[in-house]
Amino acid sequence: MGAFYSEYLSSSKVREHYNYTKETLDVQETASRQVASAFIVILCCAIVVENLLVLVAVGRNSKLHSAMYLFLGNLAASDLLAGVAFIANTLLSGSVTLRLTPVEWFAREGSAFITLSASVFSLLAIAIERHVAIAKVKLYGSDKSCRMLLLIGASWVISLVLGGLPILGWNCLGRLETCSTVLPLYAKQYVLCVVTIFSVILLAIVALYVRIYCVVRSSHADLAGPQTLALLKTVTIVLGVFIACWLPAFSILLLDYACPVRFCPVLYKAHYFFAFATLNSLLNPVIYTWRSRDLRREVLRPLQCWQRAARGAGRRDRTPGHRLLPLRNSSSLERGTHMPMSPTFLEDNTMV
Repeated sequence: MGAFYSEYLSSSKVREHYNYTKETLDVQETASRQVASAFIVILCCAIVVENLLVLVAVGRNSKLHSAMYLFLGNLAASDLLAGVAFIANTLLSGSVTLRLTPVEWFAREGSAFITLSASVFSLLAIAIERHVAIAKVKLYGSDKSCRMLLLIGASWVISLVLGGLPILGWNCLGRLETCSTVLPLYAKQYVLCVVTIFSVILLAIVALYVRIYCVVRSSHADLAGPQTLALLKTVTIVLGVFIACWLPAFSILLLDYACPVRFCPVLYKAHYFFAFATLNSLLNPVIYTWRSRDLRREVLRPLQCWQRAARGAGRRDRTPGHRLLPLRNSSSLERGTHMPMSPTFLEDNTMV
């Protein structure tokens, strides 16, 4: 057992596995590769910033502490970490890959798997919450916070276990014939397991949204109102984006399991499919935020404050000898004027 885990620190193991599964080890930093890496890093920075804005908005406004928004905050957290993990993955790719030890390689790939799977589990939790809201099923009682935290915690524990299985021993070190082509230190059986789990989650989300659609179509006029129809449009967009972003990655991983080593050249372009799947983390906050008027207003508030501050600074620069009176704080006018918001999108006017 000690000899097995000693391979985790061997600086030659990663090169050995890549040499076995790849047609070539040419990882020169060409201009096109550098441009692609820079673009991916910029894209991931955008993922981090927009999901951070969502987290700040949910955290600072007590109106957004309902079940739906807490699940949305968990989705934003997982997407934010997915962006950070993919930045690290990009910076540690190319010529740097062959200098990594297996434990460093497992940490690089495992962090991406953990955060991306947490994002998928968060989408499933949101789909469940939407189904509960539209079906008028009372799932949360007085201990709803505890239940929500348990569900959120369970999604992260499952994600950690799922992403950590290779470093715990489910890998192909010492068994080159069982190695994945896309992820040369992962066993093909592990890749198939991950794809199967994600596919089941996808089917569950599809089933929940189909159920929502059926309930809305068969409901009375008071339930199938403008807000409900707007919600149906929102979840349809989310489902379409989820399938469009993740289906190519699932397909390439299934092909990886089925193809013998060096038999399917398309597998050597798998990083493009994973980069495309990461777009889901970029689009999630756009979809959910732009469809909620309250959340959109809260997310845009810091940007509006920065814009007003910039205008004020420019005005002072143009009139250096004129002292501007301070603006009256509007928070005192806003305090106590908000109407209480219902815990779901269906029962308020936040959907557009």
